Amino acid sequence: MTERLGSGHSPEMTSLAAARPAPPQPDCSPVPAFDVLYDDHFDFVWRSLRRLGVPESALDDAAQDVFVVVHRRLAEFEARSTLRTWLFGIALRVAQRHRRSAGKRAGEPLPEGLWDPDALGPEDATARAHAVRLLHAILESLEHDRRVVFVMMDLEQMSAPEVSDALGVNLNTVYSRLRAARRDFDATLARLRARSRP
Repeated sequence: MTERLGSGHSPEMTSLAAARPAPPQPDCSPVPAFDVLYDDHFDFVWRSLRRLGVPESALDDAAQDVFVVVHRRLAEFEARSTLRTWLFGIALRVAQRHRRSAGKRAGEPLPEGLWDPDALGPEDATARAHAVRLLHAILESLEHDRRVVFVMMDLEQMSAPEVSDALGVNLNTVYSRLRAARRDFDATLARLRARSRP
């Protein structure tokens, strides 16, 4: 399932983008300038925050928080992991902070702009909206550690070694959490589908 970012980049982040490029790192390909990194990875960060449970009303602030940290720490990036892994780790910590401060909100409305309604007919748009709601309902039901691994591997297609590195856990733990998350996901999906049958 593909989601699209609904809103443009904030003016604060655009001004940060012009502030300074990151210096190249030794013995590896150069780290991109902040504005390039921002443009290339904003959608990934926004999607990850949403899938990690940041309420729609806090997504813009959370994404800005991620990129403020990235801007501050980009020169320190040592390329021991991929940029996506590093960004996900920052997004994970920001998401946890936002979830703690906001608390869980039941019945959070579906964020606008997850898809382009002009690109879909009414039936397709309705089906897509239902699928996105269903995905987020199931993600909310997953235990946190399992949810994180599921989002990273099954939704963002990150490798197990990347996940292991980002979370600081061994590979067996990653695979164990992924198996449990998939089992929980399938069970919750079956329950929700059974409930919706007439």
